[in-house]
Amino acid sequence: MKRRATLAALALSAMVLPSTANAKPAAPDISPLATFGGLGSGSTIGPGGALYVTDGNAGSIDRIDPKTGAVSTYADGLPTQILGIGGAMDVAFVGSTAYVLVTLVGGDIVGVGSFGDDIVGIYRLENDGSFTVIADLGAWAEANPPDSDIRYFITTGVHYSLETFRNGFLVTDGHHNRVLHVTRDGHISDMVSFGNIVPTGLETSGATVYVAQTGPVPHPPEVGKVVSFTAQSSTATDVAAGASMIVDVEMGRGHQLYALSQGDWDEAGGEGGPAFPNTGRLMRVEDDGTMTAVVDGQGNEIVLDRPTSLEFRGTTAYVVSLTGTVYTIKNI
Repeated sequence: MKRRATLAALALSAMVLPSTANAKPAAPDISPLATFGGLGSGSTIGPGGALYVTDGNAGSIDRIDPKTGAVSTYADGLPTQILGIGGAMDVAFVGSTAYVLVTLVGGDIVGVGSFGDDIVGIYRLENDGSFTVIADLGAWAEANPPDSDIRYFITTGVHYSLETFRNGFLVTDGHHNRVLHVTRDGHISDMVSFGNIVPTGLETSGATVYVAQTGPVPHPPEVGKVVSFTAQSSTATDVAAGASMIVDVEMGRGHQLYALSQGDWDEAGGEGGPAFPNTGRLMRVEDDGTMTAVVDGQGNEIVLDRPTSLEFRGTTAYVVSLTGTVYTIKNI
């Protein structure tokens, strides 16, 4: 009887195991999570595991509950955009303290004149809700213009991304084409300078820094890249290429890199303008240096509307759109 029971158990296992092994994981699925004031740009996962986003129109940082999508104002009173882009561009936390990257709120347009009189820099949120400028990026940019072969027309630069790194921050200047290192006491230095390739989003892994590049106009896919360098590097190394207007790079589960493609550039918007609506993609960075678009359960590429920023929490990606909508892509 014992032998028959054992055989019966083995037979049952043989019947069960194939169905478990053949079960397919859930496919990636996109859905809207929240809408905030507008002019979405940067984001981060912050205290409590919530998503924090910048709103350049309102001069605020908004907190979004990742489960319910509820939006609340976390902080406000930052300089607002005055050129259709800029203002509060990105946010990062050191412990429970928020730091905000603010750009295009003051400076000069070469041959045109000055615009705005606020400070382009990194702002620290204080306990009383006010902000303190810890680094004047605009003044530093004017005192340290890019190399003569870099064509630029805004003296204070156009800063895009803020990332914590080695007791300070990394900042991309997509107009002056460089990555800066900023200490928390305000010392600014040039880490890596590029040609006219428009560095945008940032990600770090240990000592390695990953940088998204949109490439020069008209931003064809072959010049959209992810590159990397270390604190000891003076130049960057190509990691992958093959998507138009890459505006962010993030590391998902299992140290898998993803790049955020804003889509096909709308030439009518001029240099620095966004992509056409609904042409963006979330791209998986492959080991062979190529990129592959993330697809849904039917094998269709997931389409994004002018995405600006990407974050991961577990197997869920959070994508911020220029229009102020936040999407989740689950089961990545």
